[in-house]
Amino acid sequence: MRRFARSVHKDIVLQYRGGFYVVGAAVALFYIGILSQVPESWPLNLPLLIPLLLIVNVLITTFYFVAALVLFERAEGTLAATAVSPLRVREYLGAKVVSLAILAITENAAVVVFFYGTDFNGVTLAAGLISLCGFYTLTGFVAISRFDSINSFLIPSSVVITILLVPPMVFHFRADPTGMIYLHPLQPYLSLVTAAFLPRPPAETFYGVIAGALWLAVAYGGARRAYGRLIAR
Repeated sequence: MRRFARSVHKDIVLQYRGGFYVVGAAVALFYIGILSQVPESWPLNLPLLIPLLLIVNVLITTFYFVAALVLFERAEGTLAATAVSPLRVREYLGAKVVSLAILAITENAAVVVFFYGTDFNGVTLAAGLISLCGFYTLTGFVAISRFDSINSFLIPSSVVITILLVPPMVFHFRADPTGMIYLHPLQPYLSLVTAAFLPRPPAETFYGVIAGALWLAVAYGGARRAYGRLIAR
Protein backbone atom coordinates (compact mmCIF):
# COMPACT_ATOMS: atom_id res chain seq x y z
CA MET A 1 0.00 0.00 0.00
CA ARG A 2 2.88 2.36 0.75
CA ARG A 3 4.41 1.69 -2.68
CA PHE A 4 1.07 2.43 -4.31
CA ALA A 5 0.60 5.68 -2.36
CA ARG A 6 4.10 6.82 -3.31
CA SER A 7 3.42 6.01 -6.95
CA VAL A 8 0.18 8.04 -6.87
CA HIS A 9 2.06 10.94 -5.28
CA LYS A 10 4.82 10.71 -7.92
CA ASP A 11 2.26 10.80 -10.73
CA ILE A 12 0.45 13.79 -9.23
CA VAL A 13 3.74 15.68 -8.90
CA LEU A 14 4.67 14.81 -12.49
CA GLN A 15 1.25 15.92 -13.71
CA TYR A 16 1.57 19.19 -11.83
CA ARG A 17 5.04 19.86 -13.20
CA GLY A 18 3.88 18.96 -16.69
CA GLY A 19 1.09 21.55 -16.54
CA PHE A 20 -1.74 19.01 -16.52
CA TYR A 21 -3.59 20.85 -13.77
CA VAL A 22 -3.31 24.14 -15.65
CA VAL A 23 -4.69 22.50 -18.79
CA GLY A 24 -7.50 20.85 -16.81
CA ALA A 25 -8.48 24.18 -15.26
CA ALA A 26 -8.33 25.88 -18.67
CA VAL A 27 -10.62 23.23 -20.21
CA ALA A 28 -13.11 23.59 -17.34
CA LEU A 29 -13.10 27.38 -17.71
CA PHE A 30 -13.55 26.98 -21.47
CA TYR A 31 -16.70 24.90 -21.00
CA ILE A 32 -18.01 27.27 -18.35
CA GLY A 33 -17.33 30.26 -20.61
CA ILE A 34 -19.01 28.70 -23.65
CA LEU A 35 -22.09 27.42 -21.84
CA SER A 36 -22.53 30.63 -19.89
CA GLN A 37 -23.00 32.46 -23.21
CA VAL A 38 -25.94 30.28 -24.24
CA PRO A 39 -29.15 32.36 -24.02
CA GLU A 40 -31.63 31.20 -21.39
CA SER A 41 -34.32 31.13 -24.09
CA TRP A 42 -32.57 28.24 -25.84
CA PRO A 43 -34.32 24.93 -25.10
CA LEU A 44 -31.27 23.07 -23.77
CA ASN A 45 -31.94 19.69 -22.22
CA LEU A 46 -29.15 19.77 -19.64
CA PRO A 47 -29.86 16.32 -18.15
CA LEU A 48 -29.16 14.86 -21.61
CA LEU A 49 -26.37 17.22 -22.65
CA ILE A 50 -24.24 17.11 -19.50
CA PRO A 51 -23.52 13.34 -19.71
CA LEU A 52 -22.20 13.83 -23.25
CA LEU A 53 -20.08 16.77 -22.16
CA LEU A 54 -18.64 14.65 -19.35
CA ILE A 55 -17.67 11.64 -21.46
CA VAL A 56 -15.88 13.94 -23.93
CA ASN A 57 -14.16 16.05 -21.30
CA VAL A 58 -13.05 13.10 -19.17
CA LEU A 59 -11.44 11.58 -22.26
CA ILE A 60 -9.13 14.58 -22.59
CA THR A 61 -8.09 14.47 -18.94
CA THR A 62 -7.42 10.72 -18.92
CA PHE A 63 -6.88 9.16 -22.36
CA TYR A 64 -4.59 11.91 -23.65
CA PHE A 65 -3.05 12.83 -20.33
CA VAL A 66 -1.92 9.26 -19.62
CA ALA A 67 -0.32 9.21 -23.08
CA ALA A 68 1.64 12.37 -22.24
CA LEU A 69 2.51 10.96 -18.82
CA VAL A 70 3.97 7.77 -20.30
CA LEU A 71 6.01 9.77 -22.81
CA PHE A 72 7.35 11.95 -19.96
CA GLU A 73 8.37 8.85 -18.02
CA ARG A 74 10.06 7.34 -21.04
CA ALA A 75 12.00 10.53 -21.75
CA GLU A 76 13.16 10.82 -18.13
CA GLY A 77 14.09 7.14 -17.87
CA THR A 78 11.72 6.50 -14.97
CA LEU A 79 9.78 3.88 -16.93
CA ALA A 80 12.86 1.69 -17.20
CA ALA A 81 13.60 2.22 -13.51
CA THR A 82 10.05 1.19 -12.63
CA ALA A 83 10.55 -2.13 -14.37
CA VAL A 84 13.30 -3.16 -11.94
CA SER A 85 11.68 -1.64 -8.85
CA PRO A 86 9.46 -3.55 -6.38
CA LEU A 87 6.42 -1.70 -7.77
CA ARG A 88 3.95 -4.22 -9.21
CA VAL A 89 2.26 -3.72 -12.55
CA ARG A 90 -1.16 -3.37 -10.94
CA GLU A 91 0.20 -0.70 -8.60
CA TYR A 92 1.80 1.19 -11.48
CA LEU A 93 -1.40 1.14 -13.56
CA GLY A 94 -3.60 1.79 -10.53
CA ALA A 95 -1.58 4.89 -9.68
CA LYS A 96 -2.17 6.23 -13.18
CA VAL A 97 -5.91 5.63 -12.86
CA VAL A 98 -6.24 7.16 -9.38
CA SER A 99 -4.09 10.24 -10.01
CA LEU A 100 -5.83 11.11 -13.28
CA ALA A 101 -9.26 10.32 -11.82
CA ILE A 102 -8.65 12.86 -9.05
CA LEU A 103 -7.92 15.53 -11.65
CA ALA A 104 -10.76 14.56 -14.01
CA ILE A 105 -13.45 14.24 -11.34
CA THR A 106 -12.50 17.53 -9.66
CA GLU A 107 -12.57 19.36 -12.97
CA ASN A 108 -15.86 17.89 -14.18
CA ALA A 109 -17.61 18.14 -10.81
CA ALA A 110 -16.93 21.88 -10.90
CA VAL A 111 -18.53 22.15 -14.35
CA VAL A 112 -21.58 20.10 -13.30
CA VAL A 113 -22.20 22.05 -10.10
CA PHE A 114 -21.74 25.38 -11.90
CA PHE A 115 -24.41 24.63 -14.51
CA TYR A 116 -26.67 22.07 -12.92
CA GLY A 117 -26.40 22.69 -9.21
CA THR A 118 -26.44 19.75 -6.83
CA ASP A 119 -29.76 18.17 -7.80
CA PHE A 120 -28.30 14.89 -9.06
CA ASN A 121 -27.49 11.42 -7.76
CA GLY A 122 -23.93 11.82 -6.48
CA VAL A 123 -23.35 8.10 -5.91
CA THR A 124 -24.34 7.13 -9.44
CA LEU A 125 -22.37 10.00 -10.94
CA ALA A 126 -19.27 9.10 -8.91
CA ALA A 127 -19.56 5.43 -9.92
CA GLY A 128 -19.91 6.38 -13.59
CA LEU A 129 -17.06 8.88 -13.60
CA ILE A 130 -14.61 6.73 -11.61
CA SER A 131 -15.16 3.68 -13.81
CA LEU A 132 -15.03 5.87 -16.94
CA CYS A 133 -11.71 7.36 -15.79
CA GLY A 134 -10.35 3.86 -15.28
CA PHE A 135 -11.46 2.68 -18.72
CA TYR A 136 -10.16 5.76 -20.55
CA THR A 137 -6.82 5.75 -18.70
CA LEU A 138 -6.14 2.07 -19.34
CA THR A 139 -7.26 2.36 -22.97
CA GLY A 140 -5.01 5.38 -23.47
CA PHE A 141 -2.13 3.46 -21.94
CA VAL A 142 -2.67 0.63 -24.42
CA ALA A 143 -2.85 3.08 -27.32
CA ILE A 144 0.32 5.02 -26.47
CA SER A 145 2.38 1.87 -25.90
CA ARG A 146 2.95 1.52 -29.65
CA PHE A 147 4.14 5.09 -30.25
CA ASP A 148 7.24 7.10 -29.41
CA SER A 149 5.90 10.64 -29.72
CA ILE A 150 2.67 12.52 -29.25
CA ASN A 151 2.72 13.66 -32.90
CA SER A 152 2.73 10.10 -34.24
CA PHE A 153 0.02 9.23 -31.72
CA LEU A 154 -2.51 11.95 -32.55
CA ILE A 155 -3.92 10.71 -35.87
CA PRO A 156 -4.29 7.01 -34.90
CA SER A 157 -5.76 8.03 -31.55
CA SER A 158 -8.39 10.15 -33.30
CA VAL A 159 -9.65 6.97 -34.97
CA VAL A 160 -9.86 5.23 -31.59
CA ILE A 161 -11.78 8.03 -29.91
CA THR A 162 -14.15 8.35 -32.89
CA ILE A 163 -15.03 4.67 -32.54
CA LEU A 164 -15.47 5.15 -28.80
CA LEU A 165 -17.51 8.35 -28.81
CA VAL A 166 -19.65 8.53 -31.94
CA PRO A 167 -21.95 5.46 -31.63
CA PRO A 168 -23.14 6.08 -28.04
CA MET A 169 -23.49 9.81 -28.70
CA VAL A 170 -25.67 9.17 -31.77
CA PHE A 171 -28.01 6.83 -29.89
CA HIS A 172 -28.05 8.91 -26.70
CA PHE A 173 -30.95 11.08 -27.91
CA ARG A 174 -33.02 8.24 -29.33
CA ALA A 175 -36.02 7.09 -27.33
CA ASP A 176 -35.65 3.54 -28.65
CA PRO A 177 -31.91 2.83 -29.04
CA THR A 178 -30.97 -0.40 -30.74
CA GLY A 179 -29.97 -3.22 -28.42
CA MET A 180 -26.61 -3.53 -30.18
CA ILE A 181 -25.44 -0.23 -28.66
CA TYR A 182 -25.35 -1.93 -25.25
CA LEU A 183 -22.43 -4.02 -26.52
CA HIS A 184 -20.38 -0.87 -27.08
CA PRO A 185 -17.62 -0.41 -24.47
CA LEU A 186 -18.55 3.19 -23.63
CA GLN A 187 -22.30 2.65 -23.25
CA PRO A 188 -22.21 1.28 -19.66
CA TYR A 189 -20.44 4.40 -18.41
CA LEU A 190 -22.74 6.74 -20.35
CA SER A 191 -25.74 4.89 -18.88
CA LEU A 192 -24.41 5.35 -15.33
CA VAL A 193 -23.61 9.02 -15.80
CA THR A 194 -27.00 9.68 -17.40
CA ALA A 195 -28.77 7.89 -14.53
CA ALA A 196 -27.33 10.54 -12.19
CA PHE A 197 -29.44 13.21 -13.91
CA LEU A 198 -32.44 11.34 -15.33
CA PRO A 199 -34.58 8.51 -13.94
CA ARG A 200 -33.52 5.21 -15.44
CA PRO A 201 -34.83 1.66 -14.93
CA PRO A 202 -32.90 -0.27 -12.26
CA ALA A 203 -31.98 -2.82 -14.93
CA GLU A 204 -30.10 -0.17 -16.91
CA THR A 205 -28.13 0.93 -13.84
CA PHE A 206 -27.35 -2.71 -13.09
CA TYR A 207 -26.18 -3.12 -16.68
CA GLY A 208 -23.95 -0.06 -16.31
CA VAL A 209 -22.26 -1.48 -13.22
CA ILE A 210 -21.75 -5.04 -14.50
CA ALA A 211 -20.88 -4.26 -18.13
CA GLY A 212 -18.69 -1.36 -17.03
CA ALA A 213 -16.74 -3.66 -14.71
CA LEU A 214 -16.31 -6.20 -17.50
CA TRP A 215 -14.99 -3.63 -19.97
CA LEU A 216 -12.72 -2.27 -17.25
CA ALA A 217 -11.30 -5.76 -16.77
CA VAL A 218 -10.71 -6.07 -20.52
CA ALA A 219 -8.94 -2.71 -20.58
CA TYR A 220 -6.81 -3.71 -17.59
CA GLY A 221 -5.75 -6.94 -19.30
CA GLY A 222 -4.76 -4.98 -22.39
CA ALA A 223 -2.85 -2.47 -20.27
CA ARG A 224 -0.84 -5.23 -18.56
CA ARG A 225 0.23 -6.57 -21.95
CA ALA A 226 1.00 -3.04 -23.15
CA TYR A 227 3.20 -2.51 -20.08
CA GLY A 228 5.25 -5.55 -21.15
CA ARG A 229 5.65 -4.09 -24.64
CA LEU A 230 6.77 -0.74 -23.24
CA ILE A 231 9.40 -2.36 -21.02
CA ALA A 232 10.62 -4.55 -23.87
CA ARG A 233 11.07 -1.48 -26.07
